[in-house]
Amino acid sequence: MQTHVRRNKNGTIKVGAINKSSVVLKILVGALLLLTVYAFWSFDYKEIQLGEAITATLHNMKTVFLEPQLSTDTMQNVLYQLLVTFCLGVLSTIFGAILAFFCALLCAKNLAPSALANTIKSLVALVRAVPTVLWVLIFAVSAGLGSVAAVIGLTFHSFAYLTKVYAESIEEVDAGTLEALRASGAGFWQIVFQAILPSSISRMVAWTFMRFEINFTNAVAMGAAAGAGGIGFQLFMAGSFYFNLHEMGFLTYVVVIAVVILEFCSTKIKASVK
Repeated sequence: MQTHVRRNKNGTIKVGAINKSSVVLKILVGALLLLTVYAFWSFDYKEIQLGEAITATLHNMKTVFLEPQLSTDTMQNVLYQLLVTFCLGVLSTIFGAILAFFCALLCAKNLAPSALANTIKSLVALVRAVPTVLWVLIFAVSAGLGSVAAVIGLTFHSFAYLTKVYAESIEEVDAGTLEALRASGAGFWQIVFQAILPSSISRMVAWTFMRFEINFTNAVAMGAAAGAGGIGFQLFMAGSFYFNLHEMGFLTYVVVIAVVILEFCSTKIKASVK
């Protein structure tokens, strides 16, 4: 048996097994590493001096993160724009959650027929595969750049995301409880309100608040990409139009503080629902 044991140079036994997946993974990582090195080596740097570029980048990062200052805007307007971004996230999450709940009832395998559930899950997966920013830009063609396109695009992707997780939460409900209700003559909506919601409401709330945090950060990006306004647009103007790195750093810290507060609030709410 000792002839088949693989040991390291210090005599310890190697616990990692060699199989096709590990070999393919190592080859893939090696190939990506080589491509990365080749890409940096073959870049057309023109007249850029790498040392000066690195120094300038570090100086800009120091200005953004260590010297934040509000100069071209007012604190009142910054808080108002933050509220606009917050509202974009809230609206898209609420609309997406309402649509997702009813759609999840049709694609949960313990409630809906398998053919219907698989069909809806496939359609939802296609919607979810398209990035949020693309949905926003698609709806911007018909609704125009602005908050309307941002809310619709964020809602569309939120609906697909929450449908999947809501359906999984519903499928985790004890099958015996559902069978007992069906045997006693309970209807579809009676099963939903007496078994599905009490058993899965805590998981649904947790997933909803997680999606809200995602929508809030996406709304920051959509403020610049889709002209939806909010603090994302202020960041875009400070960084690209005014090139005011001090104000860009200040706005970045405002967004970070807002995200931390939202995370704290969502943790408290999720704990109270359980």
